[in-house]
Amino acid sequence: MKLYVIGLGPGDEKYLTAEARYALEACQVVVGYQRYLDLIQDLIKGKEQFSTPMGGELKRCRMALDFAAGGKPTALVCSGDAGVYGLAGPVYELAPEYAGVEILVIPGITAALAAAALLGAPLTNDFAVISLSDLLTPWEVIAARLSAAAAAGFPLCLYNPGSTKRKGHLEKACDIILGCRSTETVCGIVSCAGREGEQSRIMSLGELRNQKADMVTTVIVGGAETGLIGGKMVTLRGYRRD
Repeated sequence: MKLYVIGLGPGDEKYLTAEARYALEACQVVVGYQRYLDLIQDLIKGKEQFSTPMGGELKRCRMALDFAAGGKPTALVCSGDAGVYGLAGPVYELAPEYAGVEILVIPGITAALAAAALLGAPLTNDFAVISLSDLLTPWEVIAARLSAAAAAGFPLCLYNPGSTKRKGHLEKACDIILGCRSTETVCGIVSCAGREGEQSRIMSLGELRNQKADMVTTVIVGGAETGLIGGKMVTLRGYRRD
């Protein structure tokens, strides 16, 4: 039986791909974090729904695999893209225990792309995505990645820049980046991209250091070729203009 691992995108239904809609229609059971299930209630009414709290990701994956193995077409939903800080990886890690389950990963619009579109065009060339959450990755590893990426000169997209339990991570990240980049580097900060309460602001790296951020915030730090054009954050692609 099939298990669809679905990326819902930023949150609003308009960002769902046609393939994601088809998969939700085809499934009988939907498993996910409750906040994500709430976002798609209009699409999953009448279906069996199951959730686990934050921190229950592996339980969610196993629950979805169990339902699929039991003969029910099942959807495991994630925000953004299921393969970018999502649950596609853990599902495949558990998959050898469920030989009869066919896994289909359905891509979605990840936060980096939703935030970039609001800010302008900051990711038109090479860029790096780094999560500042140290729940699963030691801060020392995150710091080393930030330092290497900052030195490379391309734009950086920072996920999970803060939470009620993780304060000061964005400030520390900015201090690391400032070791390689000017305080005037163009940056953008986006909250609730693609859902209710959406906000976006453009500022300097020096100003970014003092901003508050949470788990629904995405930060983009401009690179060497990033500037402002018409009030929008734009990274030059490198095409020659005649």
